[in-house]
Amino acid sequence: MTWNSQRYQWSSGDEVLYSFWRLDGSLGNVHPARVVSDDGDELLCWVLPDTPVRTTTSPDGRHPRELPLAERFSGPRVPALSTWRGTSTLRLVHESRWSSVWWFFKPSGEFRNWYVNLEIPRGRDEYGVRRVDGVLDVEVMADGSWSWKDEDELDDALAAGRFDHAELAKLRAEGEEMISLAKDGAFPFDGTYCDARPDPSWSVPKLPAHLLS
Repeated sequence: MTWNSQRYQWSSGDEVLYSFWRLDGSLGNVHPARVVSDDGDELLCWVLPDTPVRTTTSPDGRHPRELPLAERFSGPRVPALSTWRGTSTLRLVHESRWSSVWWFFKPSGEFRNWYVNLEIPRGRDEYGVRRVDGVLDVEVMADGSWSWKDEDELDDALAAGRFDHAELAKLRAEGEEMISLAKDGAFPFDGTYCDARPDPSWSVPKLPAHLLS
């Protein structure tokens, strides 16, 4: 698949799609979001509670997390409608970085923790940003403590061709760099945006119907 490198830019309040693709060109999860700011390279956006999202399941309706590891990253998938539940997330995604940073908030609006979602960047299209999920992630708590997430899934993801060893090395290096920033209390782990709130006038973004067919 040829990835789109054309430049797109959005304004505050616009709806965008935060889309996760696979390297074989198939579409995975899609999270509609509202733009806070965007300069064409760095996008800051909210994914709000109760937002309809596209997910994929096995043909018998099982979510990947319900499948044994040997099947989690392989086999046929079908699109399914789900909902972003429980908490809002503010997301910072840079065009060329191999990660995005998510601020998680409690239902009360209080900051909860950061989540470094390791990703392979794949540009933008007219609808939003395109990323490939890197499986491996880093969770950073409000006190600066951190931990790797989902390391147990890497061998099966590699075997299924979700990425190769060189790409995994780059994803891990990105995680190490973000851990170093967390240890130093440097941006984005310096308290910036921890008091952020979505615009109360915003409605929940829509999920285009064609993404479920």
